[in-house]
Amino acid sequence: MDWKTLMFSADGRIGRQAFWIAWLMLLGVNVVAGWVPVIGNLVALATLYCFVCIYTKRLHDMGKSGWWQALPIVLGPLMLIGSALWLGFGAAAIALNGGDPELFALAGAGGVVMSLLLGFLVSIGFTLWVGCSEGQTGDNRWGDQPLNAVAV
Repeated sequence: MDWKTLMFSADGRIGRQAFWIAWLMLLGVNVVAGWVPVIGNLVALATLYCFVCIYTKRLHDMGKSGWWQALPIVLGPLMLIGSALWLGFGAAAIALNGGDPELFALAGAGGVVMSLLLGFLVSIGFTLWVGCSEGQTGDNRWGDQPLNAVAV
């Protein structure tokens, strides 16, 4: 498989080696581009499609739909909504009880930090699951069993 197909097509399957090579390349591009204020955000947005493609092909190799990657993508915002609700309920409780606003701020910050940390851990766990799990042997409905090598 060539690099263009690897990065820009969600069709087919890729093995673990190709996934990790592509993932590390995309991570490196994002880290380097992140040092440039506006360009970094544009590059991150552009490489998002490439990440979706490699995760989809890796999930296909495992015999799963590419839609599985929606779980960590949806879970992150849901956790932020949960922390916002946490803040709202905390504000209501303090307003009703005449409590200390500093305690509310501390509890609210803790809820936000916990939800961000949990979202990060889910994302890392998902990436490790996708990147380290064995693919299905033989052909499956998404294509032939991938070779380990990636053509340059």
